Amino acid sequence: MALATEAHEISDIAFGFMGSKALFAALEFGIFDKLADAPRTAEEIGQACGLHPERARTLLTALAGLELLSVTNQHFENAPAVSAFLVKGEKYDFSDYLRLQVGRQMYPLMSQLEPALKDELPEGATKSYAEWFADPEQARLYSDSQHAGSLGPAAALARRLDFSGVRRMLDVGGGTGAFSITFCNAVPDLQSTIIEFPNVVARGREKVAEAGLSDRIHYLAADATGLDWPEGQDAVLMSYLLSGVPAEAHADLFATAFRVLRPGGRLLIHDFIVEGDRSGPRLTALWQLQHTAFTPKAASLDAEGLASALGNAGFQDVGIAPMIPEMTMIAEARRPG
Repeated sequence: MALATEAHEISDIAFGFMGSKALFAALEFGIFDKLADAPRTAEEIGQACGLHPERARTLLTALAGLELLSVTNQHFENAPAVSAFLVKGEKYDFSDYLRLQVGRQMYPLMSQLEPALKDELPEGATKSYAEWFADPEQARLYSDSQHAGSLGPAAALARRLDFSGVRRMLDVGGGTGAFSITFCNAVPDLQSTIIEFPNVVARGREKVAEAGLSDRIHYLAADATGLDWPEGQDAVLMSYLLSGVPAEAHADLFATAFRVLRPGGRLLIHDFIVEGDRSGPRLTALWQLQHTAFTPKAASLDAEGLASALGNAGFQDVGIAPMIPEMTMIAEARRPG
């Protein structure tokens, strides 16, 4: 890991919020979609997006400085990564995840970080996912964006997992079912039960119905940390669950997963997990910090600590490996038998 040695490296971090807001503004105005077919001038983009040409030029110049656009003879063009990941209709597009969840929800919540770190969140601040998702509109906005952001990782995980013998799966905190839908499409006789907050379940059932899987994917509307989970599972999946609950809840979650799994059943944990020496990855560590802003009692997970906790819970064959590059890891463990 290379340590910072120059002032500009500190400035890049301090002014990073400006780049984030430039990206979110571009997504809100649909700039990358307007540039999908051909390079355009600031005047053309301004007219297409309803912006004054000088305001458009200022934003486009910032995006070019961020290397999200190229510019030749005053014509702006999408960078290759933008074309692949931030244009509507493209196979790997996750622009709605960035625009809706990160831009509209997560970004504002970072204003709570300092009081959260001191355990001094004021009255009215968001203090947990349960509290946040008690608002139906917030739950729906988060769910729609998270669904868009989870389909790609779910497909990647479905390709690398061996589903031999897996017919019943419990998807704990499974949101609107991106992972369950993807897994059920990959495994024809798989049945999945999702445990999720009630306001998320309402949207999740719509997504499952749209996928034509209402007969194979079912919901339990509840806080997973306070529910008696159904037993006899071949697999238990926890994606982004541990990073969103208090650290003291982890041991009970592992114990409950162990109890409901059949002998030989597998626990799958997909989450923000840093290396054992806590040197990174950078994005993983920042996501852990982001969660602290509105779930102050959440833990910073590391690979070695998680492996040890799973072993203490009775699991065997624990393996932890990168999943989303530089961001998440997948932990696999087996109940003996």
